[in-house]
Amino acid sequence: MRRQYTNERLFEDLFGFRREFDEMFNRILTGRPWGLELPEFKKAFSITPAVEAYVDKEGKKYVCRIVLPGVEPKDVQVHAQGNLLAIRAERKLTHRAKEAELFEEEIGYGVFERTLTLSEGVNVEKLSAEYVNGVLEITAPVAAAALPRKIEVKTTAPFVKQIAA
Repeated sequence: MRRQYTNERLFEDLFGFRREFDEMFNRILTGRPWGLELPEFKKAFSITPAVEAYVDKEGKKYVCRIVLPGVEPKDVQVHAQGNLLAIRAERKLTHRAKEAELFEEEIGYGVFERTLTLSEGVNVEKLSAEYVNGVLEITAPVAAAALPRKIEVKTTAPFVKQIAA
């Protein structure tokens, strides 16, 4: 007799797959080798927020946004040295396992550290950071010489082959 697959089991497997995929993706981003696993008690304490960095050509500025929901502004640190931008944040655990019986645990807690290489021409001296509604936005002006510019292609009279008579 063929075994039936229930909807409850399907969703359980799909969420398990998603959790395993997220852990694999986090391992890749944090640079841990495949063979090294964190102890079980530390797995729930790693966060890897989304990062978006680009150069706004029209505004002539560098923009870096990092999504850090649940992180207090006092727990965010931004440092710049040379052409490197280092961001460190910590989402602190707000409950203890003894206080509550968890049904699901998908929110990561702990320290987040990320070092980004700044684009050429970013004025590091004028970096500014603003934290609003869980999004850290770091901006700095970019030198006009470092911005891409369009080069016009000139044409000359078409080349005509001469036929020898």
